[in-house]
Amino acid sequence: VSLGNICRSPIAEAVFRKLVADEKVENKWMTDSAAVSDWNVGRCPDARALSCLRNHGIETAHKARQITKEDFQTFDYILCMDESNLRDLKRKSNQVKDCKATIELLGSYDPQKQLIIEDPYYGSEKDFETVYEQCVRCCKAFLEKPH
Repeated sequence: VSLGNICRSPIAEAVFRKLVADEKVENKWMTDSAAVSDWNVGRCPDARALSCLRNHGIETAHKARQITKEDFQTFDYILCMDESNLRDLKRKSNQVKDCKATIELLGSYDPQKQLIIEDPYYGSEKDFETVYEQCVRCCKAFLEKPH
C-alpha cells in the first residue's frame, strides 16, 4: 500500500507476482495493491513505473484503487511503503471489526535495512529503479519467510 497506488505499490505488486510465478506458488498467494488516498482511483500506474517494470521484463495491468474495509478482513498481510502509510493503515484497521491483516512496512524485510521505500513521483527514472530494487529485495525476503 502506498499513498496514491501509481508508483511504489504497483511496482511491489508486479515484482511479488513475478516472484510467486517464478517459484510456481501462485495458488498460495492472492496479491494486490492499493492506495491510502482516493486521488488516483482507476488510473494506470505512472508511465515511469511501467517503463521501469518493462525494463525488467515485467508487465502489469493494475488500475489504482483505494484500500477497503474488506482488505483488512481478507488479506493476511498488508505491507506499506512508509511511516505515514503505516499510521494511516493502522488507524483504518482499528475501525474494522475482524481485522486479520498484519500491517507492516515492506522495508522491514530489506536485507540492506532500507526501512522506507521513498515515493519516486517527484524524482527521476533512477528513483523508480531504486524503488524497484528495494521491492525485489524486500519481496524476496518476505516470500522466503515461513508463513
